[in-house]
Amino acid sequence: MAKIISIANQKGGVGKTTTSINVSSLLAAGEKRTLLIDIDPQANSSSGIGISNHNPSVYEVLIGTKKINEVIISTYMPFMDILPSNINLVGAEIEMVDFPNRETLLKNTLLEAEQNYDFIIIDCPPSLGLLTLNALTASHSVLIPVQCEYFALEGLGQLLNTINIVKQHFNTSLSIEGVLLTMFDSRLRLSQQVAEEVRKYFGDKVFKTVIHRNVRISEAPSYGKPIILYDAVSTGSKNYMSLASELLERNEIKSK
Repeated sequence: MAKIISIANQKGGVGKTTTSINVSSLLAAGEKRTLLIDIDPQANSSSGIGISNHNPSVYEVLIGTKKINEVIISTYMPFMDILPSNINLVGAEIEMVDFPNRETLLKNTLLEAEQNYDFIIIDCPPSLGLLTLNALTASHSVLIPVQCEYFALEGLGQLLNTINIVKQHFNTSLSIEGVLLTMFDSRLRLSQQVAEEVRKYFGDKVFKTVIHRNVRISEAPSYGKPIILYDAVSTGSKNYMSLASELLERNEIKSK
């Protein structure tokens, strides 16, 4: 059965989508059957691997007009599929409010697909609304990207509170997969200070891997490619390779 990991932080611009795309592609490169779910109305994970305005999308799956296996599509990478998003998802939270069991819509639909994968990675929107709640309820764990910038820890308490609420009411087994330091600039004292603060707060939950600021990572989505296909020897590519290895190692240990 698949390990389901949500990548979440209600702050925008912390590297959720970049991490979702690159972790998924590198797990797939390691021949792990991987499904990337784009549950963000901005649909950046979809466009980041070259899929734009795809219909049907995760929206139809959530409101129940399509089965998940009818909407999942293959990508140009072997072992990697995607459940794409599009702008229609903007209205989904309003429609879902009146649904019975609205917090478990994604969890219930994933039952039809999870046996086909080793990993399912969910790219969450930058909010703590019903879409993120669905992702957390469906997941085994949460990976939290934290940017090494001023105000990095602001709002994290709110996210941790949401995770605790989900654990109490909808998903007792939800855990923190790890905290990922992103946009690290070794030349800046601020980056070092934020990294120290995050490690002090989260301890061994912080990944050893740090994602450095790297222009190649920023460029890759505009070509519809993960960093491994855009520039395999870049710092960003090496960082995400290291993260994927660490993720696999952690899950191997947990499964023993």
